[in-house]
Amino acid sequence: MKPTESTNYNQPAPQRNEPFRTFEDLELYQLAREFRKVMYGVARRLPSFEKFELASQIRRAAVSLTNNISEGHGRFHYLEQIRFTLIARGSLEELIDDLNICTDENYLAATEVTDLKENAWRVHRVMAGYLRHLRERKQGESLALHESSPAYGLTEHDLDALLAETPFPSTL
Repeated sequence: MKPTESTNYNQPAPQRNEPFRTFEDLELYQLAREFRKVMYGVARRLPSFEKFELASQIRRAAVSLTNNISEGHGRFHYLEQIRFTLIARGSLEELIDDLNICTDENYLAATEVTDLKENAWRVHRVMAGYLRHLRERKQGESLALHESSPAYGLTEHDLDALLAETPFPSTL
């Protein structure tokens, strides 16, 4: 299944003169949403015996991808925004592995999987940029509101260490 005709993963989102208002304004969310739709289509095309296995897992990971981007955007603390985006990144990489399964089990043509994985890595690159943006904003905050404790028990040092370990495929 190909992305919708209106989706061009290789081009940046149109520049806007207005500030971001909601998570729906984020280029990352827009790309992830389109990728989620495509992956739902993949799940629908799997063999019937995969309905409650791989197809279900693909749907859950695809929903987790966009849900965590939107939930993170709704948080006031940068560490929480980063943490939810990292969870979304994990879901995205899970979907990439699910595409590997589709190749291994001959559920999809190799060329289609290659195209889908290219789209996934495009979302991954935009997500890495968003994480860099959040990290820079976190480092530059001074009088911003702070919550009383770090998100999910992670200290800022722990989160910085996690972000420093961001892997990228060698083909990019």
